[in-house]
Amino acid sequence: MPSDNYKIVIKANKTPAGQHARRFNAPTIDEVAVVVVGENLESHDIVLHRRNDRLQRINFFFLAYGKKFLHQPGNERINETHRSYDALQYPIIFWKGSETNKKVSSMDYYSYSLMIRENEDNHILKCRRLYHKYVVDMYVKIETERLTFIRLNQTKLRSEEYIHLRDAINTDAKAQNVGQMIILPATYIGSTRHMHEYAQDAMSYVRHYGTADLFITFTCNPQWIEIKQELFPGQSPIDRHDITARVFSQKLKYLMDFIVKHYVFGETGCWMYSVEWQKRGLPHAHILIWLVEKIRPNEVDAVISAEIPNVQLDPELHEVVIKNMIHGPCGTLNQNSPCMMDGNVQNDIQGR
Repeated sequence: MPSDNYKIVIKANKTPAGQHARRFNAPTIDEVAVVVVGENLESHDIVLHRRNDRLQRINFFFLAYGKKFLHQPGNERINETHRSYDALQYPIIFWKGSETNKKVSSMDYYSYSLMIRENEDNHILKCRRLYHKYVVDMYVKIETERLTFIRLNQTKLRSEEYIHLRDAINTDAKAQNVGQMIILPATYIGSTRHMHEYAQDAMSYVRHYGTADLFITFTCNPQWIEIKQELFPGQSPIDRHDITARVFSQKLKYLMDFIVKHYVFGETGCWMYSVEWQKRGLPHAHILIWLVEKIRPNEVDAVISAEIPNVQLDPELHEVVIKNMIHGPCGTLNQNSPCMMDGNVQNDIQGR
């Protein structure tokens, strides 16, 4: 906002036009939502709440790690990539500071800081919601560092060699009217060129091998024993998204090895998958499998089953299906079910 003279009105019963009717519903479970304001290239301010209930913005290097920094021209604010930023922004976590003379990238530093090590206590992982805020803040810092590098190294990235940009400049001769000042390469994850490159790769599979034989969805269960046994006392899976992501990645790798190397559905010609994160923070993967020997219509029932397993023949599989694959109870049996609204069962279940 350009100024602080404004009011915000939130209408909880307002339905977005042309979108999912329950997209902006208030959360029904204990979860954390994070909103990053502004562009990634904008600097972040540190605001101190003084004992007299007044706010003070830090506009120069005044104190860090017990050392005083004199104000110098060019040091009007503390940049989020400076090593003093973390200790000032998170004094509860870094009460002793984190002074070091080593120079590494933000990605390497925070990957090292958040890693779990045997016989070593990592107190950052015990901070619950503050840990969530810290992780998101540091992720923004990593993205800021990447974007800054791209912005300052456009010539090294050969951005002038992009065909459409070069043709437009040769035709119009006004570079300032063409495209964007900064071009994100395909190596930047999430950029338009990155997504377009992945889509082209996927289409090349279809063009060469035909349509896929199997479409498999692999979901994450926060109650997996591998996740729960790594939690600290008093923690729940929602407190440790890092463990959830790592366990899911390992299980997905094991599943792909099981399908591809052990020929569960037959010899695999090729495969691909895409990992997505649900609205409530749990990952899931969409897997495409191309088989050397195509599945015939009379063989579908041997691969796919939509029946509840027999409890006498396979009690373990029966328990898994009953617990994880069947929704309910809801309606009059459970008015607090996520699918209930105003005493009625909704037609679909968002985020399940």
